[in-house]
Amino acid sequence: MYEPRLEGKVALITGAATGIGEATARLFVKHGAKVLVADINDELGEKLCKELGKLSAIFVHCDVTKESDVETAIDTAVAKFGKLDILHNNAGIGGIPNPSILEIEKSEFEKIINVNLIGAFLCAKHAARVMIPNRSGNIITTAMFQMTWAKGMSFFI
Repeated sequence: MYEPRLEGKVALITGAATGIGEATARLFVKHGAKVLVADINDELGEKLCKELGKLSAIFVHCDVTKESDVETAIDTAVAKFGKLDILHNNAGIGGIPNPSILEIEKSEFEKIINVNLIGAFLCAKHAARVMIPNRSGNIITTAMFQMTWAKGMSFFI
């Protein structure tokens, strides 16, 4: 038996429609949190919220590379639930597999940086905007990397 350790907490999870973000959303709801599922995949995000229950989870379209999307997601949390306690920066991409730096396009590298680094910054910035005045809140940032490169993997993840 588990104890609902997140009862009364409000969490926004980016990249929450699939993978680690989805698993986190499910676990947070199981532990009593209200969750905003933030993702660019509207169909899967809405489906997840329906499974979790509309009273526990709501979907918000959020491209973390667009500051206006991030600001809207944070503001939606506060408007719907009155606060934001937890931000889980989980959105990320691995890029197009290309093991050679000689062949990768600058635009591919910029996309990875924009999602994985700038997106996390924008989310933290706007979460802090509502957390600091309340003197409360937690920001969790997921970062993944490989210790050994597999043939064909992007040089930067």
